[in-house]
Amino acid sequence: MKKRGVTSRDVARLAGVSQSAVSRCFSPQASVSEATRQKVLKAARELGYRPNSIARSLITRSSRTVAVVFHSLENPFYSTLLERASRFFQDQGYFLQLFAASPGDSISDVIDGLIRSQVEGVLMLAITLDAEQASMLTDLGIPAVIINRTVAYDGVSQVSCDNFHGGYWAAQHLIRCGHRRFAWLAGLEGTSTSDQRRDGFLAGLADGGAELHHREVGNYRYDDALLATRRLLSSSEPPDAIFSANDLMALAVMEAARHEFCLSIPKDLSVIGFDDVPMAAWPSHSLTSLAQPVDDMIARATELLMTQIHDAATQPQHIRLPVVPMVRSSTRPLRQM
Repeated sequence: MKKRGVTSRDVARLAGVSQSAVSRCFSPQASVSEATRQKVLKAARELGYRPNSIARSLITRSSRTVAVVFHSLENPFYSTLLERASRFFQDQGYFLQLFAASPGDSISDVIDGLIRSQVEGVLMLAITLDAEQASMLTDLGIPAVIINRTVAYDGVSQVSCDNFHGGYWAAQHLIRCGHRRFAWLAGLEGTSTSDQRRDGFLAGLADGGAELHHREVGNYRYDDALLATRRLLSSSEPPDAIFSANDLMALAVMEAARHEFCLSIPKDLSVIGFDDVPMAAWPSHSLTSLAQPVDDMIARATELLMTQIHDAATQPQHIRLPVVPMVRSSTRPLRQM
């Protein structure tokens, strides 16, 4: 059960500081030592204290601010999500506050910032959390929705797509195109999206009587995917089909294959991506991809967050949406059976 009725006096007592020090820690412009701040924030997390818990109950003093936490906007898919979210909250009279977190950052550092900023809710945009980290948000009573990631924790809402079956379709499609040497270009290691797409791809290969020949890691980044592609295509038996964990990396595969290895796509190499970003449909790319339902994802996530903000009794939901294959000319035509 969530802790209720915790006051700044309780936090001060547990942290061993004055009540005024607690107030300064939650005032963005106030001066306070880092040691004191860390003690206060640690005590606040333990007690489930929210500095604006009373203010939120008074409509006229609502902060009207929602946080979006993200790692990177290099992938056009996430910039599209952010744009759609911004428009939704703007229409609702809310402001967005952005928090950029590097993949190696402790999520507790971000949560400390959320507490001090007194946001009313938070969208976690493709942020990888474990159950303990996700529970920090619920323990503090901060409404949160995770988009495009999943975590084994029932207490936080999550909106994602059917990554497994997207990967399964990619494998089956490449088999039907007549390929024999399959490669998987992974995203960031340990992320639920990459792992689920990989598992689906491997299952699809196995059910089609095929197996994986090559594996590389591109970390969801264009430059890393270029390096990975060079390693793949320089091998003694290079793949004739590559499934990439996202479109950004798939575009890097196509660039390296065409301009560095003089390969014809799809005659020499078929490529499939994931996300269906706008560039995938450009004639110069014509990338076969698995389309994530961007509009539906952001609509579900933002509406769910608003419901949680206005009704603390709202139960968390886990929503998984289907993907849609977009077949273009980066893959060979299907073989006649």
